[in-house]
Amino acid sequence: MKGVGNSLWVTVAPDIPFEQIQIELEKLFEPLRHMAHATRVVLDTGAGQDNGDRYRQIKAYLKEAFKLKEIAPAQKTKEGQTTANKMKYTKNIIAQHRSDTLVLSGRVRSGQSVSAKKHLVIMGDVNPGCELVAGGDIIVLGSLLGIAAAGQPDNFGAIILALDFRPIQVKIGGIVAAGLPASGQGVPEYAHIENGTIVVDDYLAANPFKRLPWPAIR
Repeated sequence: MKGVGNSLWVTVAPDIPFEQIQIELEKLFEPLRHMAHATRVVLDTGAGQDNGDRYRQIKAYLKEAFKLKEIAPAQKTKEGQTTANKMKYTKNIIAQHRSDTLVLSGRVRSGQSVSAKKHLVIMGDVNPGCELVAGGDIIVLGSLLGIAAAGQPDNFGAIILALDFRPIQVKIGGIVAAGLPASGQGVPEYAHIENGTIVVDDYLAANPFKRLPWPAIR
């Protein structure tokens, strides 16, 4: 499953039994149950899905189990390929590739991975054992206790900001730092690169963007 525009794109491998599909879909949609009814889902079951029993069977299950209101088949181009790039579903991975910023609310639990093409905002805590990866900045409005990699692969101007900054490891561009200590002052802190090294500062005290004469798009 991945985010494409204003929809969730769900790709189902053609050789998986329906019983296994139900199990995997429950893993994906159960954490989203509180907002799934308002979510548009694009269901990609492979060639011939528009008139196939497989598409209709999975669509019916999603509507009944999670009260989804809008489920649509993946559209085909003239060459017969789907309009979005397919990606393999990997357990406990949340990925978003087209929009500049991915915003998630809720706790990211141990073992989960979140990936964003550009900026990543988590409105909640990030548990130990989690991994965040973004092409731009990472902002955690809560506790950051897992691993965070911003500015991937080569954006050395990215930052990693958290209200409670206690990551196991951080990476900005190609520079890695492990076990960065938090100040313990209960203030928002952020990691950034200074003189080729990752340092952590009090975000409010440093006010890193105060010199910008006008708001700039990051």
